[in-house]
Amino acid sequence: MTANLPVDRKRAFRIAGALVGLAVVLGACTHTDEATTASVPDDYRLRHPIAIQETERSVVIFVGHARGGLSAMQRADVMGLAQIWLQEGTGAITADMPVGTPNAHAAADSLHEIQALLSAAGVPPRGIVVRNYHPDDPRQMATIRLNYPKISAVAGPCGLWPEDLGPSIKDKSYLENKPYYNFGCAYQRNMAAMIDNPSDLVQPRPETPAYTMRRTEGFEKYRKGNTTTTTYPEADKAKLSDTGK
Repeated sequence: MTANLPVDRKRAFRIAGALVGLAVVLGACTHTDEATTASVPDDYRLRHPIAIQETERSVVIFVGHARGGLSAMQRADVMGLAQIWLQEGTGAITADMPVGTPNAHAAADSLHEIQALLSAAGVPPRGIVVRNYHPDDPRQMATIRLNYPKISAVAGPCGLWPEDLGPSIKDKSYLENKPYYNFGCAYQRNMAAMIDNPSDLVQPRPETPAYTMRRTEGFEKYRKGNTTTTTYPEADKAKLSDTGK
């Protein structure tokens, strides 16, 4: 049907078809960019949420090749690990032991002392698992690694910059005055690291029993008509000025 049309009209039809196809392609690209940008929340608490996961706490014990046993600082590290494990541990304490290294014999002697310290702190025998490993780098000092799983609050990773922070017509967060993607990530990560009990993010703690002796004393003062406040005679000694007396 187009065979009888003039050459100019054929050329016009071809140009119009090319323009329509180009418009469809550009429209699809624009739609994809808008959908991707809209999927990123503006609130940093939703963009970098604090999650509760099971992580590992570990202590590294350095052992020389000519010394068996632990130093005073290392014994304190092992005892501290045992006390914390009793509170937050969700699995056994794993002791990674080096084998085939110059300090393997000294590490074995240190392991016996570690096991004795853990047992004295209240860790049951089934709560300690020994696992052998070969160091990947023979030049690296082989160490005894003590680790156990625990529930932790985590956030991140931080340092992701999917878009340029500078002024650009391609950056919708800049044009719409929205926070950049990494905004608030460090705050969330530090907040998660400071949380002592991750369950506090999910539910409140139960009330502790009342201090019966203190409550009885307060009721007795109230029954006699005396003031229930506590007086601290040494409080006046800490004052630096007599202004207002």
